[in-house]
Amino acid sequence: MEYIVSALNEIGYDVELVSASGSVEPEFRFHGAETKIRNPRFKVHFFASFGGRNKLLRIVRNIWHSLALLFYLLFRTRRNEPVIVYHSLGYYNVILLAKRIRKFRLLLEVEEIYQDVSSVPHMLRLWEYRTFRIADGYIFSTELLNEKINVARKPYVVIYGTYRVEPQIAVRPDDGTVHVVYAGTFDIRKGGGAAAAVAEFLPENYHVHILGFGNEKDTAQIRRIIEQTANRSTAKVTFEGLLKGNDYIRFLQKCHIGLSTQDPSAAFNTTSFPSKILSYMSNGLQVVSIRIEAIEHSAIGAEIHYYTEQTPQRIAEAVVSATESAADDNREVIKRLDAEFKRNIASLLKLIV
Repeated sequence: MEYIVSALNEIGYDVELVSASGSVEPEFRFHGAETKIRNPRFKVHFFASFGGRNKLLRIVRNIWHSLALLFYLLFRTRRNEPVIVYHSLGYYNVILLAKRIRKFRLLLEVEEIYQDVSSVPHMLRLWEYRTFRIADGYIFSTELLNEKINVARKPYVVIYGTYRVEPQIAVRPDDGTVHVVYAGTFDIRKGGGAAAAVAEFLPENYHVHILGFGNEKDTAQIRRIIEQTANRSTAKVTFEGLLKGNDYIRFLQKCHIGLSTQDPSAAFNTTSFPSKILSYMSNGLQVVSIRIEAIEHSAIGAEIHYYTEQTPQRIAEAVVSATESAADDNREVIKRLDAEFKRNIASLLKLIV
């Protein structure tokens, strides 16, 4: 969302970002409403909130935030004003009611269909699609989401993630080793285990780095796979833990190839775009990914090195193939996407207002 705000600022729009988040304070403590000025064209508003883990307090807090968001939309928006809403089942009813009363123009950002990702009660499944239908336009994360949701052929743009090229703060080591990285969740569905097992089928001049985050069970499982693979491999495989900020950027920029190895059979893969792909490319890496429609039919589909079978052997073959392009820098691809998005979002806003 910060990237979208910065893009809107650059094409001439002032943006007020409204956070519907509540306090996570474990003890009961009141926090007043606050507006933070990020720059002259961008401010962020937080509603008053209070902490506490008591079940009754949580219920009251949820009602409080729903009412705060509703009254904000009723009194701070105008007829036909564009309002961008990040799709959520947490406040869909507030958005539906406020739009009906104020008649603002709803631009819905849809990153995924929640009922494709997890179990959702029947009524919420119906309301999710009702929310899709009342939007005046869309910001989708893949072309496939447009095909599935936008049956009325309303105006839309597609954005796969953040199109911000990272500044060069590190160089790849000249050690004769091809550095391969998996950076992301350790959730087994997202492919961390498959990435760790790849090292067994790579030549000895390869080093696979596994970094990211996960719960205790997932992290233990990843560590176990890494240990087992290391005992069978001539290539190196190491667990790097969780890196953030410049430490994360610096690590990626020392690598040649990034792995996007999530399970193709998971329902969310039919419409979602893996954010790690853009993260790799914005740091100059080549990308190896499972061949799924959401990626192959995207604007960067031709830039990806694919494998078609979710096995360490096939992934390793794709990694070796991608090594021929490892010296190439994908930052120019991200710069092109950035320019295209700014043109497209400007056209979309003119169409819906």
